[in-house]
Amino acid sequence: MMNYAMLFPGQGSQSVGMLGGFAAPVVAQTFDEASAVLGWDVGALVREGPEQELNRTQRTQPALLAADIALWRLWQQRGLPPPTALAGHSLGEYAALVAAAALDFSDALRLVERRGALMQAAVPEGTGAMAAVIGLDDAQVAALCAAYTGEGVLEPANFNSPGQVVVAGHARAIDWVLGEAKTHGARMAVRVPMSVPSHCSLMRGAAEALFAEMAKIELRTPQIPVLHNLDAAPRREPDAIRVALREQLHRPVRWTQTIEALVGDGIAAFVECGPGRVLCGLGKRIAKAVPALPTDDPAAFDKASAAIAAAG
Repeated sequence: MMNYAMLFPGQGSQSVGMLGGFAAPVVAQTFDEASAVLGWDVGALVREGPEQELNRTQRTQPALLAADIALWRLWQQRGLPPPTALAGHSLGEYAALVAAAALDFSDALRLVERRGALMQAAVPEGTGAMAAVIGLDDAQVAALCAAYTGEGVLEPANFNSPGQVVVAGHARAIDWVLGEAKTHGARMAVRVPMSVPSHCSLMRGAAEALFAEMAKIELRTPQIPVLHNLDAAPRREPDAIRVALREQLHRPVRWTQTIEALVGDGIAAFVECGPGRVLCGLGKRIAKAVPALPTDDPAAFDKASAAIAAAG
């Protein structure tokens, strides 16, 4: 049997009309379930937009969680061998915990909606930003951030793949990165369209408030190991999972390390379970020899499921 890992994408993979090609009832049912839990029409927002509303962090997070879980449920209906391990990028970590039966879908929806609201409130609109730095390794990006002597925060936020690191902080600091990155050896630096500066110290207050919310929610031992963004390590104890989710919000996403850990544990294929193909692209840069299979449209989903079924 092939050892494969299921990867769940996070914020940035959403789009109006995502999963629109899937006719399977479970997809619509999952969006309907999310709507009933949250009290607003998740499916309508996903189908019709407007894009600006879907891209609001408080809306994006539950909508994308629902999309990830809709495809996970469809995958389960195929009767395929279960993945050996799970991981999710940022928000996707919550979908991974739902898939591992460590967190109920309804609780996850409420939690990520609250997470989005706390993140949005943590930094006044327009004062925070993020940028992708291309062409520098992790240590060089850390040095670039340390070279900033202006006012405000500038920190590595996502170690996404070799040569692609996202930084976060105050908007004035990100403006500095956009202007100075090439002089420090970067090939380019581009602003990331995010409404909040995620995974940096500006989110510390939001992380503590989220931790208080998590105390009200039941967490269980994952039935499938989930590697956490914090350190690419799995956790079994619910209290340890809560701490990892708290720390994740204001510390960097270590995605390169996560993929390398999975490959080191014998993972022979990755399946991206959600809209878009961001994680497939990153996987190919980190572990070129390991197939990365998208599932974001019916043809890709069928191809991925057939590949896993054949290997199993």
